[in-house]
Amino acid sequence: MTRYLVYQGSSEVPRWSEAFPDLEVLAPHSVLDIANAGDVAWVVVEQGDWVGLCTRLAQKGVLVAVLSFNPASNEAYKAFTTGARGYIHALSTPDILRQVDVVVRNRGIWLWPELMDSLVGGVFKALGGQQSVQPDVLAGLTERERDVALAVAEGRSNKVVARDLGITERTVKAHLGAVFRKLGVKDRMQLILRLSRDR
Repeated sequence: MTRYLVYQGSSEVPRWSEAFPDLEVLAPHSVLDIANAGDVAWVVVEQGDWVGLCTRLAQKGVLVAVLSFNPASNEAYKAFTTGARGYIHALSTPDILRQVDVVVRNRGIWLWPELMDSLVGGVFKALGGQQSVQPDVLAGLTERERDVALAVAEGRSNKVVARDLGITERTVKAHLGAVFRKLGVKDRMQLILRLSRDR
């Protein structure tokens, strides 16, 4: 398995080589000839047909992760429709880049966290939103835990929930951990499904 960085920029971002010292930097026209099934191609969103490039790489069995300097939901959607397995901010820390690499190499999907929040909120709304939540589902939670659970289900990030409720992000995480434990769920998507289960 070889890692390729598909990038035409004039200066490489140091954190990329810090995350992956063996990273080979290639121009878009070169990677299609060199990359093989099972290799990982980190494609930087630039001018040109990056969408077509990602599609062709994925069709060859290359595992694609997309790096964007200006992440946006519509761009992420384009990336995932090409067959990319990851979409991430190009200036992410080396630790995050390595985490994404593990997920992608194991054929998982890595969503940009803000996109996941938005997705969760959209699914919750499609399932009926707060009006569909049965009171007994929330009965075992404290008032603040209920507030946090519903805010997160609506797609708000921990930072936004903290600001809206006048508490710290650390407190939001603590309440969210208690909510997950009490409702027997592991993540935000499971939370909204649990909240909407008995509609």
